[in-house]
Amino acid sequence: MKEGTLYQPLLEFLRENNQDELTLTFAEIEALIDSKLPDSARSQRAWWSNRRKGALQASAWMEVGYPVEDVDFERQQVTFRKPIIQPKVPRVSRRGLWNGNLIKALRLHMNLTQTEFAQQLGVRQATVSEWENEVREPSRSTSKHLDLVARMVGLTYREENQNF
Repeated sequence: MKEGTLYQPLLEFLRENNQDELTLTFAEIEALIDSKLPDSARSQRAWWSNRRKGALQASAWMEVGYPVEDVDFERQQVTFRKPIIQPKVPRVSRRGLWNGNLIKALRLHMNLTQTEFAQQLGVRQATVSEWENEVREPSRSTSKHLDLVARMVGLTYREENQNF
């Protein structure tokens, strides 16, 4: 999202929030953005869709990982919910625990496409696809980088088997 857009204050508010679920009234959102919501926000679900491109308002909540869970037009409120991802991950090699399922879970937790995730890691999109489809495994150094990224974005997981 570009700095200074109308919905930047909503993005910042959501970014600073630590709750898994957050419900805001339309009036609270209007107070945050210091502007009136368009009429379509009060009557059309499509305005609240979780698309990643083409809508500044959606960029605000999608960029910080708070997709819209529900819109209640009668109460004039919207509920945002962070996805809770706690995959069970078996150790699959001596390189580490990063298998296709966990790599995909990390990417989805970050609300990124394979291309965006690849850019974040400095690898090709095809590499991410190969990891997720378990055609290839990440190197030991990449696995350590993935560990760091997972900690930074708050992805938690439970290992099924601690043994190699």
